[in-house]
Amino acid sequence: MRNWFHIFPKQTGLSVYVWIIFCILPFYFIFKSSKSPIEITIGIIMILLFLVFYRFSFMYKGWPLYVFGALQIILCVAMTILFGYIYFSLFLALFIGNIQNKAGFTTLYTIHLAATIASLNLGFFFQTEIFLTQLPFILICVIGVILLPLTSYNRNKQEVLEVKLEDANKRIAELVKIEERQRIARDLHDILGQKLSLIGLKSDLAYKLVDRDTTSAKNELNDIRQTARFALSEVRDIVSKMRGTKLEDEIIRVRQILKAAEIDSTFKGMDTIMGLQIILENVLSMCLKEAVNNVVRHSKATSCDVTFEMVDSELIMRIKDDGIGIDEKQFNAGNGLKGMRERLDFINGTLDLQSSGGTLLTIKVPTVSIPDEEEDNR
Repeated sequence: MRNWFHIFPKQTGLSVYVWIIFCILPFYFIFKSSKSPIEITIGIIMILLFLVFYRFSFMYKGWPLYVFGALQIILCVAMTILFGYIYFSLFLALFIGNIQNKAGFTTLYTIHLAATIASLNLGFFFQTEIFLTQLPFILICVIGVILLPLTSYNRNKQEVLEVKLEDANKRIAELVKIEERQRIARDLHDILGQKLSLIGLKSDLAYKLVDRDTTSAKNELNDIRQTARFALSEVRDIVSKMRGTKLEDEIIRVRQILKAAEIDSTFKGMDTIMGLQIILENVLSMCLKEAVNNVVRHSKATSCDVTFEMVDSELIMRIKDDGIGIDEKQFNAGNGLKGMRERLDFINGTLDLQSSGGTLLTIKVPTVSIPDEEEDNR
């Protein structure tokens, strides 16, 4: 339930005091246009009912909301025809803009607009003098009735989409973490599991041979030492990969690879990759490394151009070579491109390949804020 002051619409460029004036003005119109105490009493009752219904419309959801909306439209039409007060239609315009259901919004918006125009025509007939004196304000009010619901509705939709996008980004970040944990678990199992099993078997064998065949026991112990060192080296390699790869560092290595392969290279748009999320840098680094490896191994190219471009919160990385190209079958079959697509899927990225006069690989990743582990630890 909203607080009492929330009955006044926010973010319309009008302060709460202006809306209070709109609540007071109808009393002025009633006393000015009414000729008997009965008319004044009826007018005051209609004003109070409208404000009560308007307040209730912010307290309920579902069908009661549309009932209160319809009652407000009826009261607004009656106030316009009987007392020349049209400005309650602005209250209704903001109320209708807050309706999230598209069908409900469209229905009430259409009815309210049609009712406002119809009541104005009748108002000019019954309250000619009052309407002529406030003609500029009436025109502004009609424009508000047309535009305010659409503006408010679109703003609310945008806020909902932003919340959903934030939730999706958090979900993506969680999935990336889960996948990374699973990868680390697989690597540790494949590397340490095999090596530790081998060390255990050789330790048992050395224990049995130590008294009978000292030379063989020493050989087994030497194998254990070498296996342990090799396992330690591989564990260090895993830890090194876990720390992530900076895109700038990867570009330096890529330059060296292309130079060693005698392939001319250019890198453009380097300023656009500053301040990227760690997960984005890691994925782009791996994709760049894989793409350049394909250029060196398969393209027979003499030049390779890498460009970075930021377009509408989307980073675009293009790798273009002048080699022999690659057909669609090769693209789907391998050359590391399947792995690149899988990595990009985790960050909602896309990969596109064109092969004409060489190969153009286009990678697009959204640069919206994705929480990473460093941010979570702050």
